[in-house]
Amino acid sequence: MQRREFIKKAAAGVTAGALAAPAIAQSSPAVSWRLASSFPKSLDTIFGAAEMLAKRVAQLTDGKFMIRTFPGGELVPALQVFDAVQAGTVEIGHSASYYYFGKDATFAFDTAIPFGLTSRQQTAWMDQGGGRQLMREFFHEFGVINFMGGNTGCQMGGWFRREVNAPQDLNGLKMRVGGFAGRVMQKLGVVPQQIAGGDIYPALEKGTIDAAEWIGPYDDEKLGFNKVAPFYYSPGWWEAGAQLSFYVNQKEWDKLPKEYQAALEVATYEAHVVMQAMYDARNPTALARLMKNGVKLRSFSKTILDACSKAANEVFDEESQKNPKFKKVFEQWRRFQRDQNQWYSVAELPIQSYLVSRNR
Repeated sequence: MQRREFIKKAAAGVTAGALAAPAIAQSSPAVSWRLASSFPKSLDTIFGAAEMLAKRVAQLTDGKFMIRTFPGGELVPALQVFDAVQAGTVEIGHSASYYYFGKDATFAFDTAIPFGLTSRQQTAWMDQGGGRQLMREFFHEFGVINFMGGNTGCQMGGWFRREVNAPQDLNGLKMRVGGFAGRVMQKLGVVPQQIAGGDIYPALEKGTIDAAEWIGPYDDEKLGFNKVAPFYYSPGWWEAGAQLSFYVNQKEWDKLPKEYQAALEVATYEAHVVMQAMYDARNPTALARLMKNGVKLRSFSKTILDACSKAANEVFDEESQKNPKFKKVFEQWRRFQRDQNQWYSVAELPIQSYLVSRNR
């Protein structure tokens, strides 16, 4: 008798559970957001991070939280993504924060500053070294919450129509260069141009600019820069580890259920990690193809790097004197970099140097 009663109760519990599950699912609100990217759809690495984010958020919320992705220029101009998120024109954006350094140079720390952190160091600073807190405080003033949104690793120094061997060769050069680096290069006579990725090729082809940097071999090959500029320089000293970011309008973030917030945060982190892995896996073969097709690979001379480093330090000092927000972040950031470089010199650098020399 007791056994029959137990079975009845258990069956009733299963039935109740089966009914409760759909009820819980139905209680989750349907949310639809639009994401504006700064990047063209043709770049499956960098624009792909936004697509990955949207896919994972949908999976994690059983299709209740949907994000539609739009490439640069489709909803808003590529270099106005942050402004669109701030204004609430779109709920979420994907861009590089140093595009907006004209508003405040402090934005650059969310991406990269010249002679700065490597990709791993940037992630460590943001995730464990106090960077996230500092940048969240800064972004809060604009009504935006920021999330790591990928990293390209150390970028290339760009495509040049002619060789540059000494600092004086940079004087008068019109160059597409992103973010804070333009201010540094101005000290060496460069005329910096901030041009969206999809507009670089025609500017370089027409001679409107003399040089252009974008990211690295995999993306640069897709955009065809090797067809209009033969000299490919490294390293991109202004972007040792360029981080992309997702921006969310703070008011829209606050409206989300906690489980949706968690899903979005998890998805941003996954997109962040995968982007770097994709670039690391694809850049070597892309560089080999470029070289096979006649690209002339060059390294910036030590005299150029020394001159640029000196100019960068001058700009840092100038900005720190007039901008307390920049100074606050820079002082903490610089301490972190010094500690990181000291540690890297003990283990990472020796083994990497040995492996490179052995392969050669």
